[in-house]
Parts: sequence; structure tokens; C-alpha cells
Amino acid sequence: MEMEEKLKEEGSVVNGVEGYWLWAAASTAQLGWGISTIRKGYGGDSTLMPFKAFAVASLFVGAAATAAVASLRVSGVRSVEDMKVLGSNIRSGLGLRPRARDE
Repeated sequence: MEMEEKLKEEGSVVNGVEGYWLWAAASTAQLGWGISTIRKGYGGDSTLMPFKAFAVASLFVGAAATAAVASLRVSGVRSVEDMKVLGSNIRSGLGLRPRARDE
């Protein structure tokens, strides 16, 4: 809580989003770079083609990962316990029984 109050005093918090817009910007940049690389095609030595395919796939996986992290952080999920609570809320909202716990 002290960190949030400090950020609010400094004006860094905008509608609770804090600095996670950078994650969204990174995701967008990676996705755009991957799309432009695919559209450009491949020109060059065929021995390097597997490297380029891996690099383009890494851009798409990275874009998906940064978008997922940004959406989780903005929605307030900060730990595994938060994720468990979110899952149980979704299950109860759908009218499903709670999962059996191994305790």
C-alpha cells in the first residue's frame, strides 16, 4: 500500500493502471514486428531460414506473453493465490461446484 500511495503522490498512477501500459506497448511492438517480418518474406541464404522462422515465432510468443502479463497485472492478479481466488469466483459465477481440495 505504501508504494501505491507514493506513486499516487508522484502522479504515476493513472486510473490504477500504473506503468503497465509499457507491457501493452511492448506487446504491440512485438506483434507488429512479427507481422512485418512475415510480410517481407525471406530473401537470403537458405541455411539461415530455420533461424528466421524461430525468430518470427519467438516474436509472436513474446507478444502473447507480454499481453497476458499486462492484462493479469492490470486486473489485479499479482500472485498464484490471486489466480486461485479468481478461478473460484469464475466457477461460482458459472454455477459450478467448487473443486475438491487436496489438503
